[in-house]
Amino acid sequence: MTILANSLIAIVALLHAYFLVLEMFLWDKPYGLKTFRLTQEFATASKSLAANQGLYNGFLAAGLVWGLSLGSAGTAIKIFFLICVIVAGVFGAATVNRKILFIQALPAAIALGLLIL
Repeated sequence: MTILANSLIAIVALLHAYFLVLEMFLWDKPYGLKTFRLTQEFATASKSLAANQGLYNGFLAAGLVWGLSLGSAGTAIKIFFLICVIVAGVFGAATVNRKILFIQALPAAIALGLLIL
């Protein structure tokens, strides 16, 4: 079960690294505009906010990688950062787009469940 949990945690970390790239570097580029269904005007106006959000996603990814790098000694760190991801995903689903619940919170919740079993 540990290998499966850690594999899913790694996937969650990779997702958040991807979110970092999308929000910090591609927000106002064609791929970012298409991904987030934005107009160029809105993307340009909100670029610094998106970059800030992307940075936070990078911190979540870094925390999960840190926990993974510690092996069994990193369990508490993995739990903490998975809970942070779940809370961010639930908040994002409630305030921005319901899909965030499935893209961000659900994988983290499954990983957390596998981790604490």
